[in-house]
Amino acid sequence: MTHTFIIAEAGVNHNGRLELAKKLIDAAYTAGADAIKFQTFQAKYLVSKSAQKADYQKQNTEKSESQFDMLKKLELNEAMHHELIDYCQKKNILFLSTPFDHHSIELLDQLGMEMFKIPSGEITNLPYLRHIGRLDKQVILSTGMANLGEIEAALRVLVQAGTAEEKITVLHANTEYPTPMQDVNLKAMQTIGQAFDVAVGYSDHTLGIEVPIAAVALGASVIEKHFTLDKNMEGPDHKASIEPAELKAMVCAIRNIEQALGSPIKQPSLSENKNKPIARKSLVAKKTIKKGDIFTEDNLCIKRPGHGISPMRWDEILGTIAQRNYAEDELI
Repeated sequence: MTHTFIIAEAGVNHNGRLELAKKLIDAAYTAGADAIKFQTFQAKYLVSKSAQKADYQKQNTEKSESQFDMLKKLELNEAMHHELIDYCQKKNILFLSTPFDHHSIELLDQLGMEMFKIPSGEITNLPYLRHIGRLDKQVILSTGMANLGEIEAALRVLVQAGTAEEKITVLHANTEYPTPMQDVNLKAMQTIGQAFDVAVGYSDHTLGIEVPIAAVALGASVIEKHFTLDKNMEGPDHKASIEPAELKAMVCAIRNIEQALGSPIKQPSLSENKNKPIARKSLVAKKTIKKGDIFTEDNLCIKRPGHGISPMRWDEILGTIAQRNYAEDELI
């Protein structure tokens, strides 16, 4: 059975508070996620002072606040990283974080990260991609806002810099928060896999949990989903995130789907084999048949149970001679 790697995306939903970040780790662990992911950045390296906020950020944060000021409050410093990594190790859940600048890549590498998540916004950032590619770690590449040509170019940079292609998983994504259902375009995930012969997954920003579950049924090996302790908290991403009970339901549903996908071989399962004689039918005497009578459509019928002669032999049995007497309803 395949195991889908489920990333509970805490992102910046800790609101810059260590205590809240730890509660998010608790919730991700309780839900059964494989990893929890934060974001590592310094606002001064990430965004210019004049950069506008996205529409969804404007709706969920102070209108007058710049993107720089909003992000400045959401930074995790190095000491906080150490504490969160230690806490994840105690909880037995993998700590991940997305770096958004070169300093952050270096910090996460020094902290021993074995897996690097590249966010959709950096897929056209050649020096950034090259920096991560040189590390030769496991890479998860999100592709929101990208077309196939941009994905191909990013993969080429990563591989040429030194990351083996088999270490890369490409996530289909849409970078609208929340993503309208008609814009999910989930089939594109399979297109990515076929085009580049890479492992694929899905980073979800829809409301609800049905789309990531569907992605697993379509072959996603990695699922990433934003979550929060409370959608009503102030902050840019809370509204488009699911709460702990929904995260747990999503993980449970994905684990069920993994089992249900099973094998491509079509054959009776162990659990249903016992039902064959009950549900299938056999040739039965429609009325009293004497030894020497010819079997005809008038004296034969088809009824349950199924441990007699199969009805698939109907043509073969018609016209043959009864070797003994049969009472009405008796199996032939």
